[in-house]
Amino acid sequence: MADNVNSLPFFYGNITREEAEEYLRQTGMGNGLYLLRQSRNYLGGFALSVSHSGRCYHYTIERQPNEMYAIAGGKSHRNPVDVIDYHSQEMDGLVCLLRKPCNRPKNMQPKVGPFEDLKEKLIREYVKQTWNLQGAALEQAIISQRPQLEKRIATTAHEKMPWFHGAITREASEPRLQNGSRTNGKFLIRQRDQDGSYALCLLHEGQVMHYRIDRDRTGKLSIPDGKKFDTLWQLVEHYSYKPDGLLRVLTDPCPRPPGEINTRPLPNPQASSGLLPSFHTAAEGIVSMIKNIPIPGRTKSTRDAHGKKTGQGNFNPYEITKEAMPMDTEVYESPYADPDELRSSTVDRSQLFLEDGELGSGNFGTVMKGIYKMRKTEKTVAVKILKNDDNQSVRDEMLREADVMQQLDNPYIVRMIGICEAESLMLVMELAELGPLHKFLQKNKQTSIKNITELVHQVSMGMKYLEEHNFVHRDLAARNVLLVTQHYAKISDFGLSKAVAEEQNYYKAKGHGKWPVKWYAPECINYFKFSSKSDVWSFGVLMWEAFSYGQKPYKGMKGNDVMQMIESGQRMEAPANCPSEMYDLMRTCWTYKVDERPPFSVVEPRLRDYYYDIAQ
Repeated sequence: MADNVNSLPFFYGNITREEAEEYLRQTGMGNGLYLLRQSRNYLGGFALSVSHSGRCYHYTIERQPNEMYAIAGGKSHRNPVDVIDYHSQEMDGLVCLLRKPCNRPKNMQPKVGPFEDLKEKLIREYVKQTWNLQGAALEQAIISQRPQLEKRIATTAHEKMPWFHGAITREASEPRLQNGSRTNGKFLIRQRDQDGSYALCLLHEGQVMHYRIDRDRTGKLSIPDGKKFDTLWQLVEHYSYKPDGLLRVLTDPCPRPPGEINTRPLPNPQASSGLLPSFHTAAEGIVSMIKNIPIPGRTKSTRDAHGKKTGQGNFNPYEITKEAMPMDTEVYESPYADPDELRSSTVDRSQLFLEDGELGSGNFGTVMKGIYKMRKTEKTVAVKILKNDDNQSVRDEMLREADVMQQLDNPYIVRMIGICEAESLMLVMELAELGPLHKFLQKNKQTSIKNITELVHQVSMGMKYLEEHNFVHRDLAARNVLLVTQHYAKISDFGLSKAVAEEQNYYKAKGHGKWPVKWYAPECINYFKFSSKSDVWSFGVLMWEAFSYGQKPYKGMKGNDVMQMIESGQRMEAPANCPSEMYDLMRTCWTYKVDERPPFSVVEPRLRDYYYDIAQ
């Protein structure tokens, strides 16, 4: 959403209410003249400034928990642009209709707020040091989890600000403000108790004033009878440019004593004039110390002397995002990410322990849950067991699948740990306990569109990886996407997969097999040609399955009927309540001509942009 809104000529970014009024005055203050700006109170929110009868009116467009946008008490819309379009035709609580946009002056870009200026560096360092990731795994984590990471960073960034002094007492705060420089407006924030409340301590004419900062049931922070904010840094930013009920504006942050809370001295906040420059000055300190920020709602993943993951973190009940991230699971990184774990293509049967009960079964045999004891740790695994060693074709297929999987290493693809030749041929793989995507969605109809989009986007990231490494899956479907958690999907079942030579962009099958025709592109059926582009067609069908909550595609139709339908230019209708953007992407994946069909390098960013829009 941020990128889309930034492109609007009447979006001004992180400007103040007063600056908005000045721009409206410069443009003539006509009735219904309006501009859009970033909310300085609410994460992901906006503010609408409108002129009418010589006055300016301001309306907050808040992002709601259901991922919709609305002016308080008004109708909900899918994005802020729809809010503006609606109010250009319906007043519905506004002082007048929105008639004319007040566009930015020529060559002016939307103003970037101080936190946004730091965000990219903060996110990268946070992920790198919290989960000890680097390289491709780091990049994939940032791409797939950016909206959640932004919320975590936003709600913990105050801990590294020079003005935040932690849980000190009222009595301890006063000498800190009265020592050294005694500039009016010098301030600090301290934590009052564990219920999420704070206190703003402000120096005025040598005396320290204490203002309580309460947290309401929705998590909003405010000084009594004051504006509400999502984060402390937004509150500080607001009161740094206007007193708004305080005795005076905030000026100089009071520095913490060196070594307190953090392990290194913070930058000297008096090296810059005013509050906002000091926010930027603190960036270096934040990044260098960000590894000390606990993961709210989760424990930090580290390894003990035996290689097992342990938790080192504090629970924060006020964090916006509480669901586990993929990086919190033991299967995000490769089992061989630890250099002390020597990679092997074979698994010693004496180190593999099978548990009772099947996870699933098929023509090849069964899938069992097991424990694999590695050198430094042990892994919970899925074990694919061939039921009949005499069936050479099934054995060959399993070995082909193992050969493909052992070449792949991506967080969104089920990894092969090794092959075990014992009482039966066994493929030992990562375990995804929640099972296939379509069955999960059939049982969990309450799953949100945001959650479904998150999972489908992860699949597109895994497929983009396969495309980049010249692998064609050939059996991409919701049944072959397994869930580690409700927020973490992995692509599985590589029995039909093929590695394609770099000088060739497709694989040609020798003839029809037992093929999943309803997931296959026209060129697969007509010419036996398989490529990453044919996987894109299958991905469109997978998207349809996901957004229909696990329904069967082309229900009630036979393969020949499906082919006739496709050849005639028809496509499946959109699932009920499917976002139009997602159905448009499905239709694009179902482009008949291979050369005109987009690759995953195009599909994944389109899906990513939509996911960021609804998840932020």
